Amino acid sequence: MSLGTTPATPTAPEPAAEPAADKAGTGPTKRRRLPFPSAFTVLIGVTVAVWALTFVLPAGRYETKDGSPLPGTYHSVEVTSGFWERLGDLFLSPVNGLYGVTDTQSGLTTPGGTGTFAGAAGVFLFILAVGAFITVTMRTGALTAGVARLAQRLRHHRGVLLVVLLAVFSLGGTTYGMAEETLGFYGLMIPLMLGLGYDRMVAATVIMVGAGVGTLASTVNPFATGVASDSAGIGTGDGILLRLAMWVCLTALAAAYVLRYARRITADPTRSLTPPTEDDRGVKAEACGEVTLTRRQRTVLGLFAATFLFMIFAVVPWSDLHITFLPTLGWYFPELAALFIVAAIVVGLIGGLREKGTAEAITVGAGDFIGAAMIVMLARGVTVIMNNASVTDTVLNTLHSAVSGTSSGVFAVLMFGVNLPLAFFVPSSSGHAALAMPILAPLADFAGVSRALVVTAYQSASGWVNLITPTSAVVMGGLALARVRYDQYLRFMAPLMGMLLVAVAGFLALGAAVS
Repeated sequence: MSLGTTPATPTAPEPAAEPAADKAGTGPTKRRRLPFPSAFTVLIGVTVAVWALTFVLPAGRYETKDGSPLPGTYHSVEVTSGFWERLGDLFLSPVNGLYGVTDTQSGLTTPGGTGTFAGAAGVFLFILAVGAFITVTMRTGALTAGVARLAQRLRHHRGVLLVVLLAVFSLGGTTYGMAEETLGFYGLMIPLMLGLGYDRMVAATVIMVGAGVGTLASTVNPFATGVASDSAGIGTGDGILLRLAMWVCLTALAAAYVLRYARRITADPTRSLTPPTEDDRGVKAEACGEVTLTRRQRTVLGLFAATFLFMIFAVVPWSDLHITFLPTLGWYFPELAALFIVAAIVVGLIGGLREKGTAEAITVGAGDFIGAAMIVMLARGVTVIMNNASVTDTVLNTLHSAVSGTSSGVFAVLMFGVNLPLAFFVPSSSGHAALAMPILAPLADFAGVSRALVVTAYQSASGWVNLITPTSAVVMGGLALARVRYDQYLRFMAPLMGMLLVAVAGFLALGAAVS
């Protein structure tokens, strides 16, 4: 698939021909590389590959209680649906992923199917609402002026700002599993980082790596640590010292890595993995000029910041963190989508766009973000296919067999390893926890280690995989919003993924030694 260029018409090569000189006469013309496929193509390929594997993997189920599988109850099931019905599952998987429909045509002869799972409709609408809100704010001129003003003031302290922002996103990840919520911040972070002289890769990774590493080292995250600890029969606070040490060290590692790249491209812009476009240069040029904020623009920026702060307040489970003086609203994506739509209307009217201009900006903004929303829908479709074919529990049962009967040190590392493929197929941290912990946690008793170590190994594997997996709506949606290609992101992440892998294995081995 072409990325904005038209391939030249192929011609037959002449034998023994010398390489042609380039236009500048400085060397041979480089052979044009095939462009890396778009996020849509990657996800479609993954979807088809997983669908094909469902014909090879045997179907099976665990008996469940309160939605959690029961150890020792895995059994084979017969899937009576034929090829054409399963082809229909493939065809409908994006739509079923949007609505959260499973087991529509699987034809299982035994009860206990998944039935329903969380669809992407809430996230889909949330992304469109954020797009509307960002576009309305941009149309008022306040966001561009505010970013330019901030870039001016922090130009000599931009490294400190980068580290602080990454640490803030990491804090959100470790406390409440900040994931899809990060999609709302790209519209703010990209112009800020471009204005400071960085590139889109820095803007994307400050958010994605920050929140991702925080989730990897979750301390009290109720959606990962909380669900897993409950499924393992232990308290959320069990093992928190090890996880806290992991969070501090891994966040520092990630911040140093991103900062090193940022300083390298500042010194030599040609080493950027995401070369600037004309739009990027325009944003940077605006940030370099003198800017004065009007009273109306200051009001709009205050509403802009207040909306994001209220979003964070509304989704954090304060009661689970034993903070009693703040109410837990328990908002999720439907409420957050409504918040951003209302905020877009208020900002548009206060910002001087009037009724017609506000309505137009909301429509245009939602349209600009529709690509990222569709990527989320495609990613959820992969889980639908696995559930409908009843192979998710088969994968889990195979992983369970792989870690039985090992020593404590090897067990801790193996628990991390066996959760990696499961995290790929089940990118939801809470879904992964509810699925795997009732089966894997009791194995800790036989290995002579704490069950909290199993929880730490699970969440580390889930967080590590979800930093790069193409089945994650957070990764693919975030890259689409940042306009960073997936192959560029993988090139950036490869060394960091290796360092995180070694660091996590070391922490788990240490945890097993002192357990």
